[in-house]
Amino acid sequence: MIHTKIDFSNTQIAFQTKSNKELRNSYMLFKAIGYNWLVQAGPKMVELAFSLGLPIKGIIKKTVFHQFCGGENIQDCEKNIQLMHQFNVGTILDYSVEGEEREEVFEATAKEIIQTILKAKANPAIPFSVFKVTGVARFELLSKINARLALTEQEQAEFNQVKRRIQLICEMAHTHQVRLFIDAEESWIQDAIDEIALEMMLHFNKERAIIYNTIQFYRQDRITFLKKSVEHAQLHNYYYGVKLVRGAYMEKEALRAQELQYKNPIQPNKAASDADYNAGLAYCIEHIDRVSLCAGTHNEESCKYLISLMQAASIPANDSRIFFSQLFGMSDNLSYNLANAGYCVAKYLPYGPVKAVLPYLFRRAQENTSVQGQAGRELSLVQTELRRRNASKK
Repeated sequence: MIHTKIDFSNTQIAFQTKSNKELRNSYMLFKAIGYNWLVQAGPKMVELAFSLGLPIKGIIKKTVFHQFCGGENIQDCEKNIQLMHQFNVGTILDYSVEGEEREEVFEATAKEIIQTILKAKANPAIPFSVFKVTGVARFELLSKINARLALTEQEQAEFNQVKRRIQLICEMAHTHQVRLFIDAEESWIQDAIDEIALEMMLHFNKERAIIYNTIQFYRQDRITFLKKSVEHAQLHNYYYGVKLVRGAYMEKEALRAQELQYKNPIQPNKAASDADYNAGLAYCIEHIDRVSLCAGTHNEESCKYLISLMQAASIPANDSRIFFSQLFGMSDNLSYNLANAGYCVAKYLPYGPVKAVLPYLFRRAQENTSVQGQAGRELSLVQTELRRRNASKK
């Protein structure tokens, strides 16, 4: 498929799945998210409301949950899966329950991740599944492993259970040929996650990239890590799957580095993150015979840059080794205009019980206030489309 010029400001294509009512609701939500004080106070206000037994769940479900999530279970997601697929945008079902500590919850989460894989098998509407290692493992255990500290006998037994769960998830993905993202997390558990991802790739990526690791380019060392990872795949004859993102834990990272007095792993500024991200895209395209790439980005310039790299390398727009990805409820101007031009696109569709996905929702709200005016950008696009629709009635 040849490359066509894309106008990312085309709101008619961007919001083709949205009714006027949904657009007006999005407008009000992004307007509210623009107030930083409200976003900062939100988590405590919601926690208090739940503790007092106030009927807050319905309000959350109709507003921020509706904007950023697909539902409380896989069945609830079906409408959005089909609607996006109608416009050639795939779904990545993301069971977004996190921050748990108990083995029975980890077991239940692993079973739910396997259900997303079974839902995705032979289903062109769902090109990937995804999971977080902290969804099936205790954070403090991963932190101890990451720090290369000796585990107690009980901790080793616990870690063996973690590895069993992850092995089972990856085996299911391989059996059903469903590509699987292992999401990136905080730097002080990421080495442990990278080692698990590497072990799974060595085992399951012999014929094609099934298991994908994730690289966060807000870290200064990740371009080097990417190059070493691809070199390792070449040396050991397996395919390297990777999702490139800028990342979601910057403030936490800087605060921890300051508190524990170690060198901050974060890039000195956004320009450095952008430069490394784009260098990562270029490196992956240079090694596309060995690499399968998902560009997880809400950055228009990076999308344009990847398109130019594909054109220069004579890679067709619909090459399934290269995906663009955004989060549900955000950057529809990128997702739908890319898909309309024939590129492979998939959106993360988080789901889970309302209360359990609150940490995810609060991150999205905070991200929209902090990421270079993301809320303002979304608001402007929604306003443009509402004006266009009103004008077309006259």
